[in-house]
Amino acid sequence: MPQALAHTGRFRGKVYRSPGESPYADQVPFPRKLLNDNEDIVLDLRPHWWFLSGPVGTVVLTVALTIFVAVIGAPGLLLIAVLALLAGALVWLLLRFLRWTTTNFVVTTDRLIFRSGVLSKQGREIPLERVNDITFHASLFERMIGAGDLVIESAGERGQQMFTDIPRPMQVQNEVYRQIEAAQQRDADRMAGRRELSVPEQLEKLDELRQRGVISQAEFDTKKSQLLDRM
Repeated sequence: MPQALAHTGRFRGKVYRSPGESPYADQVPFPRKLLNDNEDIVLDLRPHWWFLSGPVGTVVLTVALTIFVAVIGAPGLLLIAVLALLAGALVWLLLRFLRWTTTNFVVTTDRLIFRSGVLSKQGREIPLERVNDITFHASLFERMIGAGDLVIESAGERGQQMFTDIPRPMQVQNEVYRQIEAAQQRDADRMAGRRELSVPEQLEKLDELRQRGVISQAEFDTKKSQLLDRM
């Protein structure tokens, strides 16, 4: 069974197509001091507005009920009871809002990060290179409000992990895959830079330059002869 994270929040936020587009340097909720060297935030999400719908709806109903009880001149005890309900609804809304402001689902160029908690913090991280598969699910209603669930399968002890009520889950899924591909390409480029190309590989690169017109046929023949002499 997928392991559910300790939250029920829906997330909202802007998707940045590349790290350079993100203006998080001064205003990101997720602290930049927690990032690794050369790591950038690509996507930082807070709970979806629907996360607040329960307490907001309750406050509206209890306010209406309080007004109704006061207008009809109900007994004082009934009015006190309704006011107590209103106070409880306001406390619920405040607590839910605090959770909203202290919950982050973050995608960086290196990892996925989930953090939550008002006084005590809890978090979970998944390096991109350990992500094996990402699936999403959204009911009809969730599609209408732009929310859904992500199940991320990663190598390690936890296996599958469920992130519930993510906003625009398909877009988030695509963004994570883009960052995985970019990370793999960076790793490949670093590996290629650590070793000298073989003679056949150099000849292939040289022929590509000739076909693109970067070097002439005479320059190609001269360099090719030099490379073949080294074999």
